[in-house]
Order: sequence, then structure tokens, then C-alpha cells
Amino acid sequence: MKKYILISCLIILFNSCSHSQNTNDARQVQPKPVGGACEGCEALFDYDPAQLNPVDTLPDFGESGEKLKIHGIIYQPDGTTPAPNVILYVYHTDQQGLYSFRDEDTTRDHRHGYIRGWIKTDETGRYEFYTLKPGAYPSRTISAHIHPIILEPDGRYYWLGGYHFEDDPLLTDRERSPKSPRGGSTGLLKLKKEGGLQVGIRDFVLGKNIPGYE
Repeated sequence: MKKYILISCLIILFNSCSHSQNTNDARQVQPKPVGGACEGCEALFDYDPAQLNPVDTLPDFGESGEKLKIHGIIYQPDGTTPAPNVILYVYHTDQQGLYSFRDEDTTRDHRHGYIRGWIKTDETGRYEFYTLKPGAYPSRTISAHIHPIILEPDGRYYWLGGYHFEDDPLLTDRERSPKSPRGGSTGLLKLKKEGGLQVGIRDFVLGKNIPGYE
């Protein structure tokens, strides 16, 4: 009987801690944009805190196209300590290179389309998301990319350079080898085949090469 009570208490404690982690909302502190202008960044705050997890599947993943798994670790400014409870907001175009909406979308006041998601790092700083490889903008010479925006637990938020794909013929020299990449990584993904997925890895360092970050 005592063993049963102990197990029950542990389960309740675990669920309580998990709920507390998921509902901790960075919007409760004063938002602090850093790193210069962040056009369209207001869409970052559309998330539901109860739905935040270290893994997210973007709405396009069930459609036809090249399926991606992208993951990595977000570190504290020292570059070695994992950063928990950081929100990574990502969005990108559809297969035709458009930021399209679905008929049922009720949040059309933003400009990022329906293919977007929010990931909250766990205690190890891990993040992971699943989506389809985006298309390049039609009739333009800009390489295909995925936009990331960071929201730190203290309210600081800023954009990072996009995820790009090393086999993209539209890549510029600057995209291949940026001098001071925001977040400390170039974002150039070398995808590797794993089952039915193309997998890419990218780590970030909070505040790295972000102007005005303190």
C-alpha cells in the first residue's frame, strides 16, 4: 500500500512539473527586441504556452514533398552550457515558394503563412522540428530558406540567419560563408538521408554576434 501511494505521488509530481514547464510563458515579462529591426517578429508571440515542447511538427509535414528533420542544441552565451526554456519560432514558404494560408486560418494578420511552428528547448537545450523542404521564391534569385527567431526566457528576442541547403544553386557566397553569423552558426545545412527523412543539424549560441546584446 505504501509503495502504491509513493508511486502515485511521484506520478502527480512529474505531471505537475511537466505542466509547469510547458505553461511557463516568456510573454509574462517585458518583451525586449535586440539586434536591430525584426520585421514581422510580432508573429513570434502567437504561440500557445500549453502546447510548447522540444519537438514540433509543422502543418505541412503530412503533405507531399521532401521531408525534413532539423535539430540541434541552443547554448547559453558561454557556448557550452545548454539553454533551457528558449522558444525557437520557425516559418517558411510552401513548395511553390509562397507564404500561403489555409482556408481555416484565423490568424491572417501575420505575414508568415501557415507553415510555422514553435519549439521550446528542454533542460539539455535540445530542439527538433519536422517539416517539408521549402521552395524558393518564384521568379526570384533568392535561395530556399527557413526563418528562425529566438525568444529568450527573459523576454529578449531577435532574428537569426536562415537555414539554407548546401545543394541550392541559388546560394550566395555570403550565405555559404557569412563573416559573423548571428547565433554563431552559418545555417548552411548538409542534409543526410535517414529512412524517409533528410536530416540537418544546427546549433545556436544565445546572443552570439547579435548587436546590442547584453
